[in-house]
Amino acid sequence: MSSDSLDPVEAVAIPPAADVAAATGFGLRWVICGLLFFATTINYVDRVTMSVMESTLQKAIGWDEFGWGFINASFMAAYAVGSLLAGWMIDRLGTRLGFSISLIVWSIMSAAHALAFNTFTFVVARFALGIGESGNFPGAIKTTAEWFPKKERATATGIFNSGSNVGQIVAAGVVPIIALKFGWQAAFVVTGLAGLLWVVLWWPIYRRPQEHPWISTAELAYIESDPPDRVEKIAWKQLLPFRQTWAFAIGKFMTDSIWWFYVFWFPKFMNKQFGMDIKTIGLPMVTVYVLATVGSIFGGWESSWLLARGWTTSAARKTAMLTCAVFVVPVTAAPLVSSPWAAVFLIGLATAAHQGFSCNLFTLTSDMFPRRAIGSVVGLGTFAGATGGFLLQISAGLIIKLTGNYVIIFAAAGSAYLAALLLIHLLVPRIEPVEL
Repeated sequence: MSSDSLDPVEAVAIPPAADVAAATGFGLRWVICGLLFFATTINYVDRVTMSVMESTLQKAIGWDEFGWGFINASFMAAYAVGSLLAGWMIDRLGTRLGFSISLIVWSIMSAAHALAFNTFTFVVARFALGIGESGNFPGAIKTTAEWFPKKERATATGIFNSGSNVGQIVAAGVVPIIALKFGWQAAFVVTGLAGLLWVVLWWPIYRRPQEHPWISTAELAYIESDPPDRVEKIAWKQLLPFRQTWAFAIGKFMTDSIWWFYVFWFPKFMNKQFGMDIKTIGLPMVTVYVLATVGSIFGGWESSWLLARGWTTSAARKTAMLTCAVFVVPVTAAPLVSSPWAAVFLIGLATAAHQGFSCNLFTLTSDMFPRRAIGSVVGLGTFAGATGGFLLQISAGLIIKLTGNYVIIFAAAGSAYLAALLLIHLLVPRIEPVEL
């Protein structure tokens, strides 16, 4: 595969007037990437706060495995619907305003969990949170496409996507302290409203690179070194006939559902298998998501490294995704081991591989679609992933309640990524820009 020639888009040279050394070093685009990282961190702190406290909330409110699955499914249903609306909104309002609206909504809705008092009110709170949180990834991917040339997008995506792991690490460390000292309601209020601080930074700093007063001429030329996109609006009906759209959506449907299982069920799994509760779950969660952070960055680095050595986009992205898919397989043994730390390592390896797979899957959208369509494409894919998550949350609750174990769920988790990659390859044998 490495003998293939570069795709035309990647063969475009940076304009001679640009100072290449200055442009390719640390620039304003990496500050923007840092803001995306912090937004994603906040996004995951808010969505997993409830999972960290599940054992405490179950005692206070009362629900079984199916009830827990139903609560999480309400979040997924809202996330699925919201992702379509968010992608559309961000494409039309722009990332500056669209991202701000999303973060304000999900921060307030996260804090509102403190008002819930039974299973039904938690279902309502999770649904409202899902609507707001659905804007994060369409906004972040579109921002990356606006601020990074194609050759750097996987790396940038890996960096901001690692915020999803850091958010869970932060939640595992901070939420138990707040909940044990001030009560579970305080944990929702503090983690929720803290997200509003991000908007205070984002709003004055963010502009499109062509409009930003702080950007250098060299860096702007570097960002714009890819061929320009057409400027006409692109409707969903124009995207649905493309195999590339369906390849991304199917990949998200099959793999996001597994990620959502880890996000919502890991503390409950460790409680059932090994008796861990809010006082002891912190270090295992931190370990899992430290590994996931490494996997996210490595997955983006691997495909960028291969591209820099002359591999085509298809070869680089799919090889990185295959590497990750293989490392997921051992998680099948997680419910069968007797040591809690063996289970933590297996799940941590799987989450690391998921994140590497995911950042390359996200990057496929900017490889195949023009910038103005990316928010909508990511919204469609996120809808598919959330729909898969909704179905798995309901199924997991029912299967675990009926069987009393997690064997079937982890077996599905171990095989999902290889199957997804096979379908992506069959639909899109060669990754290249679509003609709209």
